[in-house]
Amino acid sequence: MSLTNTTFIGIDLSGGRHPFTYAALDEKCQLVALASGEAGDVSAYMAELVSTVAAINAPPRPNKGIVRRLLEQKGFAPGHQRGGDMRLAEHDLRSHGILLSPTPGRPESCPAWMQTGFELYSNLLKAGFEPFSTQNASRQLLETHPHAAFTALLGQLPLPKPTLEGRLQRQLVLHANDLGIKDPMEFFNEVTRHWLLKGKLPVEKMYTAEELDAMVAAFTAFQAYRNPRAVLAIGDRDEGQIILPTAALLPSYI
Repeated sequence: MSLTNTTFIGIDLSGGRHPFTYAALDEKCQLVALASGEAGDVSAYMAELVSTVAAINAPPRPNKGIVRRLLEQKGFAPGHQRGGDMRLAEHDLRSHGILLSPTPGRPESCPAWMQTGFELYSNLLKAGFEPFSTQNASRQLLETHPHAAFTALLGQLPLPKPTLEGRLQRQLVLHANDLGIKDPMEFFNEVTRHWLLKGKLPVEKMYTAEELDAMVAAFTAFQAYRNPRAVLAIGDRDEGQIILPTAALLPSYI
């Protein structure tokens, strides 16, 4: 699979009226698509791409009990393993101070957005996508996590993403990593005393939290394919690995 004419897509399961947000980067890491919609909108866009790597901000399947078995080996009784109902990837990231939602072992116990993610992976695999790093596969899938990815890029826990400063911080670190997106510093050039008093801010210079999450996923796909040594796979391959855009993690981000 050649880098030329390959599109790198990040998909965020944002829920709400538009449950999916997706971002696409070209082979030069320039933003070429950014939209929200239904699963069919995402599938329709991806169906037109011949060569693509897609990163999804959701687990592909429930956990397989790996963490529970590890706790058993350490001598924890079954009644004290309530916190073990998660995947190894989530357990390992938590050990670094990066808190993620645990993926339960039973599908019916998983929240709605995770179940939507399971269905998305299943549909894309049926459409001809292959797990990432499959030899000569022109359409590949991988999993990432936006909070963990931004933590890795920043070298610290990011500010809360619903806030103005949290969104600016995320946009700034993506721009600093040469993504072809709007420069967040232009936001400050547009802010004046008059507009602050009026409560009118140049929000068109900023991206939504969901768009930023989709973009960091697309960037992770880009990095994973362009330079595999610049990314890190966390967790068990069969259970589902989380790919992050960093070569290593700090011991702790707390």
